[in-house]
Amino acid sequence: AAGAGKSSLALQLIAFGARLISDDRTELRAVDGTLVAHPAPNIAGKIEARGLGILSVPAAPPTPVAALVDLDQIETARLPPFRIRRMLDVDLPLLHKVDSPSFAAAL
Repeated sequence: AAGAGKSSLALQLIAFGARLISDDRTELRAVDGTLVAHPAPNIAGKIEARGLGILSVPAAPPTPVAALVDLDQIETARLPPFRIRRMLDVDLPLLHKVDSPSFAAAL
């Protein structure tokens, strides 16, 4: 959803050494039982930083998806239950957003 903090979380993860697959639009494909994220060609290597504009960052190649994070759901449990979401016939762990400054580092 708009304003959920996707780009902000992505920028924090990049600061911790992650690589950007894409901002806002990601193409997902199931390949041999693995969900693979591909950058949208027209925005690969670009991310919006609110208040700063569009930034250029190195784009990651197509990458297997390890987990899904629902930024619209806030995790309140100290030890949350294990959740699964199925996308394109692939089961993936589902995490909810944690309202903590260490959320990006924990991912």
